[in-house]
Amino acid sequence: MNIIVLNGSPKGNLSGTLQYVAYLEKAYPTHQFETIHIAQQIKGIETNPDKFEGIIQQIRSSDALIWCFPLYYMMVHGSLKRFIELIDERDVKQAFQGKYCASISTSIHFFDHTAHNYIHAISDDMNMKYIAAFSPAMNDLLKSKGQQQLLQFGKLFLQTIEQKQITQPQFFPVQTRDFVYQNNKPKNFVDITNKKVVILHDALEQDHNLKQMLAHTRAVFGEKAEVYNIRDIEIKGGCQGCMHCGGSYRCTYEGKDDYIEFYKSKVMKADILVYAGTIKDRYLSSRWKTFYDRSFFNTHTPVLQNKQSIWLISGALDQNPNLKQILEAYHEFQEANLVGIVSDAYGTSEDIDQMIEQLCGRAVENLKDNVSRPVTFLGEGGMRIFRDEIWGGLRMVFTADHKAFRRLGYYKTFPQRSFLNFIMRVFLVPLLSIPAIRKGFNTQMKEQMVMPLKNVVAKARF
Repeated sequence: MNIIVLNGSPKGNLSGTLQYVAYLEKAYPTHQFETIHIAQQIKGIETNPDKFEGIIQQIRSSDALIWCFPLYYMMVHGSLKRFIELIDERDVKQAFQGKYCASISTSIHFFDHTAHNYIHAISDDMNMKYIAAFSPAMNDLLKSKGQQQLLQFGKLFLQTIEQKQITQPQFFPVQTRDFVYQNNKPKNFVDITNKKVVILHDALEQDHNLKQMLAHTRAVFGEKAEVYNIRDIEIKGGCQGCMHCGGSYRCTYEGKDDYIEFYKSKVMKADILVYAGTIKDRYLSSRWKTFYDRSFFNTHTPVLQNKQSIWLISGALDQNPNLKQILEAYHEFQEANLVGIVSDAYGTSEDIDQMIEQLCGRAVENLKDNVSRPVTFLGEGGMRIFRDEIWGGLRMVFTADHKAFRRLGYYKTFPQRSFLNFIMRVFLVPLLSIPAIRKGFNTQMKEQMVMPLKNVVAKARF
């Protein structure tokens, strides 16, 4: 079989993820694996029609396809995202239709599932036959178990194709509603005196609803709100995955374009951030993805603490829960407070006006009251992965993160560092292994668990 590998790493042949494909190629020598370096060559692919068409012809003549990528902010790299957009813009989906495919990624398991959900969804949208996702940790190939799991995945992938097995789509086609939003004069205005409000968007001329949402938001906040189209910012290219930033937050692009200075002076200095975008396929635009990718010059250290954030989304957000989860998770691990998301997928023009006004007002009130919410699994689980990895194997590369995590107290959350946990492990756990004591403990456990909380309620005075 002829299998096309679409490499989503900007590092090309130096991609660690690509080594997993190379292992499969060596294990199954009767099959041909042909790699195309999409992310590394995206500028040429986009600007040279012959180059793009050559890739499409390779895909047409192939038997199957592998999406191969490292994770960048819970998704594929912005350059691979741009290639996926080009497939739709240049109307070549038929080249992918009916092809068997699978996805391989490597990461530290920080929201790898959302990246594979995205690839699965766009594969379903193109009527491909998606087989499975394979998502190991970066260095699992060094372990015998990781090698065995990869071979098992390869066997599943090849057998499914050879036997022409049926695959079941999991993401149904998006049904967009025919709705034109027209904003009206706000009924409620918000005073942002002494507050810095930054509105970021990627609106194109044809993005009517998004532009109307932006106009209403700007009217609510008044002329002091700063509005920037991220398409107007000079961005030379996407994140290169070079990890130059790991030691001191200094990006290899520093001084070469406007992105870093813009992010530091506008985004990181804002009190309220309003993000706005139109859904493109199953995410936002590739411009937004590149904008997020490039913010990795801050590496894994949160830089949006205590900010209030709002998202304006034009498109069928109601049918894209994966995107909604990505947006929510991003703000949680950045320690920003996501006030809410307004989408034109719901309600009338008057409803959308009111929702925008409510969120703008709430954001200002939240600043006054220093409002934040407890993080869910999205933020807690994500930051614990970062904490463990930076404490361990990634510390050598990301020394800036290590210093920041120590300063921010993230390492204090290790359970073995708690004196109370130490007492429980050394004394109480052995004691509770005695059947008679365990029986008494079980009888009183419910009451004992709630007692400290009852005491707090009893002592509360307002």
